[in-house]
Order: sequence, then structure tokens, then C-alpha cells
Amino acid sequence: MRSPLAGTFRSLTMRNFRLFAAGQLVSVAGTWMMVVAQDWLVLSLTGDSGTALGLVTALQFTPLLLLTLYAGGLADRLDKRRLLMAANLASGVLALLLGVLVLSGRAGLWHVCLFALGLGIVNAVEVPARMSFVSELVGADLLPNASALSAAYFNTARVAGPAVAGLMIGWFGTAAVMLLNAVSYLATVLALWAMRPAELHRDARRPSRAPVMDGIRHLAGRRDLLLPMVLVAVVGMLGLNFQLTLPLLAKTVFHADASAFGLLTTAFAAGSLLAAFVTTGRRGRPSAGLVIGSALGFGVLEFAAGLAPTYPAAVVLLLGTGFGSLYFAQAANHRIQLGSDPAYRGRILALYTLTLQGTTPLGALLTGALSERFGGRAGLLAGGTATFLAAVAVLLVQVRGRYAGAGGEGYEERRTRAVEKPLR
Repeated sequence: MRSPLAGTFRSLTMRNFRLFAAGQLVSVAGTWMMVVAQDWLVLSLTGDSGTALGLVTALQFTPLLLLTLYAGGLADRLDKRRLLMAANLASGVLALLLGVLVLSGRAGLWHVCLFALGLGIVNAVEVPARMSFVSELVGADLLPNASALSAAYFNTARVAGPAVAGLMIGWFGTAAVMLLNAVSYLATVLALWAMRPAELHRDARRPSRAPVMDGIRHLAGRRDLLLPMVLVAVVGMLGLNFQLTLPLLAKTVFHADASAFGLLTTAFAAGSLLAAFVTTGRRGRPSAGLVIGSALGFGVLEFAAGLAPTYPAAVVLLLGTGFGSLYFAQAANHRIQLGSDPAYRGRILALYTLTLQGTTPLGALLTGALSERFGGRAGLLAGGTATFLAAVAVLLVQVRGRYAGAGGEGYEERRTRAVEKPLR
């Protein structure tokens, strides 16, 4: 009889996925170290300005808004493995250049803004290719498990990265963290290079052209995909600005040092990691109710974290908030990805990325302005409120649509009932 633990890690029986996960674990840890170092550098250069931090965050995510749909077409047309190798090499070079500049003592805010924009351009290409590449690594049957394990290693790195970064900044400064991040990208490049292309589960229907509008039409014609995508857009813009809200909470509310800031980020990531392992047991497409319910719970937890009276209370509440954020994101991702046609998957996931992260520039500017005017708690309180209200609105639309059709069920619910399996 197979143990539950073996079921949790069943995607790791695939050699290509093992390589990919190992490379990503190292690389993502470096990326999260870079996030902490970059945020700390911006606050140090600007006297703890929330507006400046919001500007840098907005610049890093603006390319996702502008380029991700085109990048989704590239992911559907081109060899994803080679595309990911090129993107990771480019990110490594950018991180290296910024680290050298900071080490020389010449870095100013405009330098950080410029490199944030450059990394954002690379990420706009890398994210939809990476997300859709997972299905090539393991095939459709193992996709939910592999996706959950991807979130697990991502959040394992998110736990370790900020904690190590907080210590390294105190000991060696932000430049050392940036240089280490530059080296970490090589882990993913080497893992991709070592894969066996013949073992990839590639769709024979790869198009020579992949018009963006075809993906948009596919999404627009699928109510079961469109509603969770709308919810993801609102939550992504206002509820997931933790790159901005956590350093402000640490430094302006609790007056914490770099190590204590790293602990807050680690607590949030630990909750996300727990949610990732919980979702490895998923074997089918999540229901609309699960997606909406997880958004409601996340909104309540984020609002509560914004009200945390003490630093220890904030650590505990951010643990729960991290769980809620990842559980919602995974539920929405699986509902959208497992419901889309494989021929459109790169473009649909590009749209998912656009709605989840591409709305961040506007959200970061709004959150930064709110925090500047009303204090470091304002971003979390506003994000929790917006998430909760958006989930309520989508729930009302879902209920109304369900009972508007014949037999009390909407068209898409009837059409997709046969392919949705019960979840545990």
C-alpha cells in the first residue's frame, strides 16, 4: 500500500522534474534574498519612503503588464526549455551588474529603478514559459501535484532566502546578497541543460503562430475561467503587495532591524509552504466554491494581520496570511490551468500572470500612497478588505449564474461537470 508521503512527492519520480525542482530551489532562494536586499537598499537610500518603494515595485512589475501576453505566445510557439535558459542567464547578468554597482558605493535610487525594470522585462518572458513548462515535465495526470510541489519549493526558498538575507545584510551588506543571487541563476540553467528533451511531454500541435487574441477569445468564451480570473485580478492588484507592505510594517510600525524584517517575511513564506504541501493531495480541478471560499478566508487573515498589536502577533498572523494567499493562488491556478485547452495554455497562463502580477504596478503605487498617508498598516488593511469584497461579489455572480440557466445550472457548469473530479 502506497504511503501518503509517496503520493505527495509522486511528481519527483520524473527525472526532468527532479532536476527542474532542484535548480529552482537554489535560484528562487537567491531571488528572495535579492527581494529583501533590494527593499532594504531602497529604504536606506530614501529615508524609509513608502512611495519610493512603491515606485521600484511598480517598475519591476510594469513589464508584466505590457509584455506578458506576447510572452505567452512565445511560450506556445518556441522551445520552452531554451527560452527559460536564456531568461535565467539574462537575470543573472542583471543581478551581477547591480551587485557590482552597489559594492562600488555608487548606486542611487535611479540605478535600482533601472535594474528593477530590466529584471521585470526578463520576468515577463520567463513566468508564462516556466508555468506552462511544468506540464511538459510531468504530463497532464501529474500536473496538479507538480504545480503544488513547485509552490512548495518556491516557498521553501521563500522561507530560507529572506532569513539568510537578513543575516547577510547585517554582516556583509546588500551587495553581497545581490552577487550571491547572480550566481544562483546558474543552478536553473544547468538543470535545464541536463534534462532529456525526449522525455518531455510536448504537444504535437505547437502552432507556428500564436495570436494573443485567440487566447483572449478562448478565455472570454469560458465563464468558468473568466470568473476566477477576475477575482485573481482584484486580489493581485490590492491583496498581494507583500513586497511593499511587509518591509513597511517591519520598519515603520515595529521599528525592526533587517533580521526581524527577515523573520516576518519568513513567517509569511512558512504559511505559504504549508499551504503548498496541503495542495499536493489535489487530484482534480478545484470547484468554483473552493476558489471563492479561499479568497474570503485570505481577505480576513490579511485584514487581521494589518491590525496586529505586537510584533509576535504579526508573526503568527502573517503565518496564516501566507497560508491563505498561497492556497487561494493554487486553487485559482489549478481551476484555470486544468480547464484550458493545452493549445492555448501558454497564452492562458500569460493572462493569469498578467492578472495576478501585472496589476501590481498600479496596486503598488496605490498601496505606497496609502501607507505614506495613513501609516504602515494601511496596505494590509486595504488589501484584506478589497479581497473579501471581491470574493463576495464573485460569489454573488456565481450563484446568480448557476440558477439563471435551465435546471438551476449555468452552461459552463453543465459542460465541465464531467471533467471535474471531487477534491479532498
